[in-house]
Amino acid sequence: MMQFSSFRVVLAGLLLAPLTLLAQTTHLLRGTVRGTDGTGLPGANVAVPRQGIGAAAAPDGSFQLELPAGRHTVQVSFIGYQTVTQDVTVRQGNNPRLDVVLPAAGNELGEVVIEGSGTLEQKLNTTQMGVERLSVREAKLLPALFGEVDILKTLQLKPGVQNGGEGTSGLFVRGGSADQNLILLDDAVVYNPNHLFGLFSTFNSDVVQSVDLYKSGFPAQYGGRLSSVVDVKTREGDRQKLGVSGGLGLISSRLSVEGPIVKDKGSFIVAGRRTYFDVFTRQINRLNKNAEDYNPIPDYYFYDLNLKANYKLGRRDQVFLSGYFGNDVFGFNSDRGFNFDFHWGNRTGTVRWSHEFSPKLFTNTSVTGSRYVYDITNKLDQFSFGLGSNIRDWSLRSDWEWHPREKHVVRFGGSATLHHFGVGSLQAKAQDNSLNIGQNIEYNGQEGGLYASDNFTVSDKLAVDYGLRLSGFRSATNDYGGLEPRLATRYSLTPNVALKASYALMYQYVHLVSNSGASLPTDIWYPSRLSAKPQRSQQVSTGFSWLLFDGKLLLTDEVYYKWAQRQIDFRDGAQLFINPDLDAEFLYGTGQAYGNELYLEKKNGRTTGWIGYTLAWTNREFEPQRGGPGINQGRPFYPTYDRRHNLTVVAMHQLSDRVSLTGSFVYTSGNPTTLPAARIAVQDVAGTDLEIVPVYPDRNSYRLPSYHRLDLGVVYKLRPRQWAHESDLTLSIYNAYNHRNPYFIYFDEVKNKDTGQVERYRARLVSLFPVIPSLTYNFKF
Repeated sequence: MMQFSSFRVVLAGLLLAPLTLLAQTTHLLRGTVRGTDGTGLPGANVAVPRQGIGAAAAPDGSFQLELPAGRHTVQVSFIGYQTVTQDVTVRQGNNPRLDVVLPAAGNELGEVVIEGSGTLEQKLNTTQMGVERLSVREAKLLPALFGEVDILKTLQLKPGVQNGGEGTSGLFVRGGSADQNLILLDDAVVYNPNHLFGLFSTFNSDVVQSVDLYKSGFPAQYGGRLSSVVDVKTREGDRQKLGVSGGLGLISSRLSVEGPIVKDKGSFIVAGRRTYFDVFTRQINRLNKNAEDYNPIPDYYFYDLNLKANYKLGRRDQVFLSGYFGNDVFGFNSDRGFNFDFHWGNRTGTVRWSHEFSPKLFTNTSVTGSRYVYDITNKLDQFSFGLGSNIRDWSLRSDWEWHPREKHVVRFGGSATLHHFGVGSLQAKAQDNSLNIGQNIEYNGQEGGLYASDNFTVSDKLAVDYGLRLSGFRSATNDYGGLEPRLATRYSLTPNVALKASYALMYQYVHLVSNSGASLPTDIWYPSRLSAKPQRSQQVSTGFSWLLFDGKLLLTDEVYYKWAQRQIDFRDGAQLFINPDLDAEFLYGTGQAYGNELYLEKKNGRTTGWIGYTLAWTNREFEPQRGGPGINQGRPFYPTYDRRHNLTVVAMHQLSDRVSLTGSFVYTSGNPTTLPAARIAVQDVAGTDLEIVPVYPDRNSYRLPSYHRLDLGVVYKLRPRQWAHESDLTLSIYNAYNHRNPYFIYFDEVKNKDTGQVERYRARLVSLFPVIPSLTYNFKF
């Protein structure tokens, strides 16, 4: 049993270490950068050029700078907005505040130019490795499937991030599986970030403010997953005036309303979207109702709703309330007495309080709730059958930030989560009560974490971000836990070249029970208990960042190696549903992932974009155990998400004040897969029955053909109208040269025309999407 008290000395030492360095009075300039609508501008550049000091605004638009006493000129800039300069006087013992409002640039189209995590110079000088910040403006400009903007698909265009295959939005980061990503929406965990069986994500682009992706060197405040963190923040809403925006697309429509609660003190935003597949399919079914042998098309649609409100209680206090509600509905109703209904969805809610104790100490405390559920109901004549699963969380989190002196930023805090796992529920009954069966398998768990870190600027050349996280988990009588050290460092060889390195150790206490390589809505979340020990991984990364051509381009190269223990898979023939002894079906193994990521980025000018290339290897090994042969006879194998080569090219060009052109090209090696190497004929003793049996080689010993796709887009900004002061038409062409990418392979029998005997089997490749053009009208008034 883990004893949390045994680590108190370690945590206290980490928290108090910066106190020994207190030797001088510091002057902290804090403030916010907002647009004219009152929303924060994440990544805005705040600089004091004469001092050579600068910082990037946080996701909520806040910033802080350490300045010597005197009068300073502060320059604030953000792509798509006018640059503002203001003078600030800093005196002994005085910590001034600067709140800046940036007017939009005269060229409105400039707002959709890529802006990442601050300027390229800031990305060069940060200690953090493997981090990307996306703005929704970037995602809205890129071509999209069916014209529906998808944040997760935009992340798949970054090096080190793989998709799950054609038509999926699951993320596979640096050799990790889909369940090893911590996905947060305003601090609440999202367990299934997919709509439409993985074709689209749950994140509505109209409410997303920014997305931070961490692939390595994870900050100490994050824990519970092994591969990555995707931290999504939503917009606060316009604090000045009421506004309505939305879009009409090929398969879905969106509408959002935002405005002030009290002008300059609080605001709200409400946004919803819905697909309308079912409108067309129901009409088709109605027209063919009397057709002989007609098979009705199932109903399918999804909808979601986002809400957020914020209010300033005073100069030092602010509260936030946000929520998400989404559902997917799939139904098939037959006149022959067979009905099939399947629905799944996420719920999240967050209440956050932000308080400033002093200019050098402030905190954010939040309470979050999260729920993911799916239900399947079948009905045949008088009998009905139901199957379902769910996971529910309640979490309390407190994060503190302290600036004890110049060159130190100390962060510390903790979190506690109550988990409820509805591993499986079964209901079967008949209307005449001759059959009534019910079974529920449920578990509870408690997860906690304490952390502390210090971002220490040692000198003009050297900066270190070191931290420690203590995590623990309890389920029934089983206790687990461990220390998770974090370290990231940056050394500047020259003003334009920086060397970086990082190390992180992570634990994962919840596991996704899946019988498929894709992220399906029928997957089950399962706690660490009995033989299902927590997964564990370590990752080291090193590389360099290089500013080229007077700061116009940034070239980064990162090499990483990740090794993991207690990776989970299932023995052959495992029973995954309604199994009270599910952990007995697990097999445990090790994993390795390593690779090299090259990234070239351009952020300014009429032409912007990036080129990314990843060379990577991922393997798993499950030795013989539980009286069986393990997996693949205990030999290492490549999982389905192993990709040797991955190339992405993204370009955006502003052709004129009203027209911009966009394009993206993706190439990846094919997925590993298992296919029969031969087939043998097996005949019974009497010689009457003949059965053809496939013979399989090692697991995933074949690869599907390589995947490549070109998407093109045009954004045409319309002139202001009385009903819409901002609007545009976005034309997207998905898979522009109509390449049939692999979805799966099946085998077809080839028979002799004369005898009808099967002579051989022929492999058939199934593709999902041909070239798909789409037109979307976006508006704001």
